[in-house]
Amino acid sequence: MKKHNFNAGPCVLPREAVESAIEAIRDFDNTGIGLLEISHRTPGWERIMAETEQLWRDLLNIPDDYAVMFLGGGASTQFFEVPANLLKKKAAYLQTGVWAKKAAKEAKFYGEVEIVASSEDKNYTYIPKGYKIPTDADYFHITTNNTIYGTEIHEDIDSPITLVADMSSDIMSRPVDVKKYGMIYGGAQKNVGPAGVTFVIIRKDLIGSSERPLQTMVNYATHYPEEARNHSMFNTPPVLPIFVMHETLKWVKAQGGVEAMYKINKKKAETLYNEIDRNSMFVGTAVKEDRSMMNVCFVMAPGHEDLEAEFMAFAKEKGMVGIKGHRSVGGFRASIYNACPQESVDALVACMQEFEKNHKK
Repeated sequence: MKKHNFNAGPCVLPREAVESAIEAIRDFDNTGIGLLEISHRTPGWERIMAETEQLWRDLLNIPDDYAVMFLGGGASTQFFEVPANLLKKKAAYLQTGVWAKKAAKEAKFYGEVEIVASSEDKNYTYIPKGYKIPTDADYFHITTNNTIYGTEIHEDIDSPITLVADMSSDIMSRPVDVKKYGMIYGGAQKNVGPAGVTFVIIRKDLIGSSERPLQTMVNYATHYPEEARNHSMFNTPPVLPIFVMHETLKWVKAQGGVEAMYKINKKKAETLYNEIDRNSMFVGTAVKEDRSMMNVCFVMAPGHEDLEAEFMAFAKEKGMVGIKGHRSVGGFRASIYNACPQESVDALVACMQEFEKNHKK
């Protein structure tokens, strides 16, 4: 039986990227030595690093005055590295979910934090509107997509101060105007690779701007020194995750780039949300205008709550993997990242329709 992977992360990857990684582990760059055994100072690996950075620049139209870095520690490490490098007196945060709340918590170690708005009052089922960004803050931090709750900020915000965005779960899914941001970061394990590497896109004038002494590895200037030829290699980089990222971005480019991915992703999301809205057995949890294109959250409709475990078992029998909702929300969550094919979304819709048919009175 074919399996349909809806895991929230680590998630489905392009088959081409997986196959390339398997081959590289056996023999990297025709060296006779596997990817996991080579020195990261070899010309072949330096080429992969340079090509991966260029793919990022090409796909997102990243200007030359921005640095692109590949770091360890996940987005959670960036929760404290961002304020360590950028917060001088005060930072502003938009609280749209658990990860946004955790990011704000880490920033409080470095200075004052103002929560400009929060949707916690309704369990993060919407994106706050009509808030005012304080102009006396050093930066404004947002989380563009909230994997747990299925909400998303769909447009680039116009901010009067430096805008910092955690785009862990929607990067490369839609066009982004990088120039509107001072910094974009995220874990790779949703749309651009496996767990183990974090991408950082930052305007170069922000690097080295901290007024406090920083530990070597926390300082962005360590990983993107102007005089160095090898960026992101102060220490040994996570070679396997970066290689898979390289192959994944090649796949995105082959699909037609980010603009093409956006059209594909929009169709997938519309297919699934239309079925949720039509099907008498299910109901969506996020406010409609803020629904995520990446993480589709839904629960059993009123009167059918007792069928949750039955549908979960039924879906598993049909080959659906990873649709259990986060424990803080319950119900179901289908993560339909870039590499999730329309075929899998159609299979989930058919599964939901069959379940409804089996229970119609």
